[in-house]
Amino acid sequence: MIRAVMQAVALAAITVAPAAAQEATSEGSGAVLRGLDKLTGRSADIELRTGETGQFGRIEVSLGDCRFPEGNPAGDAFAFLSIREAGKSDLAFRGWMIASSPALNAMDNQRYDVWVLRCTNS
Repeated sequence: MIRAVMQAVALAAITVAPAAAQEATSEGSGAVLRGLDKLTGRSADIELRTGETGQFGRIEVSLGDCRFPEGNPAGDAFAFLSIREAGKSDLAFRGWMIASSPALNAMDNQRYDVWVLRCTNS
């Protein structure tokens, strides 16, 4: 009996999860990020347009895309970022960052932290 209930709950979770994961989104024209230099304690907001690269300390941050829930620009933003240390060819980070869960896919750097605050629209 308990096994049947657990299977029913698991099946319900599988059938509901894809619908929730496919929320309609809108694309922003840019994003506002925040950078933190853990060594000095200095933080600054970094505003980038899609396709643009900006510098914070000794890292270069490139914004590939920023999206937010359709019809809700103040909603949970997520951005595709590429981050490298200045003068180096290897990427320190490449992937999606989510504003409400920055630790979910965080950049691992000894000195710098970067996270998404929101998307911008022109």
